[in-house]
Amino acid sequence: MKIMSPITAIAAPLLAAIFTSANAVPRADLLGDPAPDSAAERTIALGANTRHVNVTEGDTVRFVAGDKAFTWKFQVAKGISSFDLNSVAPQGLLQNEVRAYVAPKPRFNGAGPR
Repeated sequence: MKIMSPITAIAAPLLAAIFTSANAVPRADLLGDPAPDSAAERTIALGANTRHVNVTEGDTVRFVAGDKAFTWKFQVAKGISSFDLNSVAPQGLLQNEVRAYVAPKPRFNGAGPR
């Protein structure tokens, strides 16, 4: 019988929790909100080979996949920098995983031009 060191006994469950939560799907309400098509600031066409999209927090984007579309306002909770777009797209709209990478909204830092 192997005896675990106290550090291993504490670290193993913590690491398991971290990896489980890192792979967990965040709730849709932590990722933003659906928006009307008229609110879209830009449109991104999603094809069969699309694997990721880049957006900025606060963007409102219309996604088009074939003859289907949806519009999403990206207001992600702190700590979320990417998620599977399938978690907010209407069911069946996307045929593959499309990762949305959400850049933080640029903030004015008061430094001004130099």
